[in-house]
Amino acid sequence: QVQLVESGGGLVQPGGSLRLSCAASGFKISDYVMEWYRQVPGKERERLASISSGFTHVADSVKDRFAISRDNDKNTVHLQMNSLNPEDTATYYCTGRGSWGQGTQVTVSA
Repeated sequence: QVQLVESGGGLVQPGGSLRLSCAASGFKISDYVMEWYRQVPGKERERLASISSGFTHVADSVKDRFAISRDNDKNTVHLQMNSLNPEDTATYYCTGRGSWGQGTQVTVSA
């Protein structure tokens, strides 16, 4: 059974950092492109970063602050987010192998 479980979200002050994790089961993340998206209610889902065996890509809108990585041994993908601001408040989703996680909420507020 394919499953993705995000964690690491929460409330953070502006300028702070968070590291999101996406634990995969039922498949090997090393065999697929894994991605992070975020969504704000009423807006389209925004692709943030992608990682596979051959490349990593981070969207221009966040590339100076966000980084994607993976731990194949733990079958987990991470999204490191630095210098967070209120505009980063959203639900963050992990996707891979055609499946999506349930999302983790990130709120940036003083």
